[in-house]
Amino acid sequence: IIIIITMASLNVGGPSIKFKNLLVVIKQTAYEEYSQLKLRGVAPKALRWKRLEQRYRSHKQCVTDLLALLREHHVVQFSCVNRVDLDRQHLSGVDLIVAVGGDGTVLSSAHFVDHGTIPLLGINSDPNKSGADRQVNMKKLDERRSHGALCMFTADDMESGLQEVLYGGGHLQKRTRLRCKVKSTFAETQLVPALNDLLIANPSPAAVSRFRMGWMRNLVGDQEDDAALAKEENPYGTVTRFGGKPYDVFNSLNVWSSGMW
Repeated sequence: IIIIITMASLNVGGPSIKFKNLLVVIKQTAYEEYSQLKLRGVAPKALRWKRLEQRYRSHKQCVTDLLALLREHHVVQFSCVNRVDLDRQHLSGVDLIVAVGGDGTVLSSAHFVDHGTIPLLGINSDPNKSGADRQVNMKKLDERRSHGALCMFTADDMESGLQEVLYGGGHLQKRTRLRCKVKSTFAETQLVPALNDLLIANPSPAAVSRFRMGWMRNLVGDQEDDAALAKEENPYGTVTRFGGKPYDVFNSLNVWSSGMW
């Protein structure tokens, strides 16, 4: 379980600061990554540098504005870390994580949060500016902008709501995460918890992925009824239609796929 501060209406905050030790996780933009590749002479040639730079400047302006807002609250202590450098050691003594970037930054931050320990607040640093931009069927849309489904604020409205959150006025929502274990003949590896970013694929895009899938035995209720319900909810047996059921490699069906799940 992870606790995310969501887009639900803000509650009235209390008279004192609730979150005093913050960790600000900052996205590394595509412009920064490709600029490093460009210095080494290995950057792709078909990049739209002006557009990438515009996204970069919008993101950096949001980060600058956020840090200025936090400095106005003298009792609030905060530190910053790049998303790619985030580690569990950065979470020591932290009572709120602020992920600045988009849904990907929120997901990356969620990997390091233990069961329901630290709330997570997402801020979309480069949101779509109009309703027309959100229509994904438009060819002129730059889909590299994050949708921000896991973010409570955007760069445009964070100033008005951030203070309410700091005083405990946010709506805390629990989100269930996936737990994945990769088993081989002599070893077992447990991956970090995932929200919706678990990928099953063969390292080679042209190869066939082979794995088994099925339903875990329910500890409460009749197992046959559970199996019938699972079959009704999931007639095709695909991983993308699990219906919230855990994965079982011992009582399962073989699955062959030429794509990604």
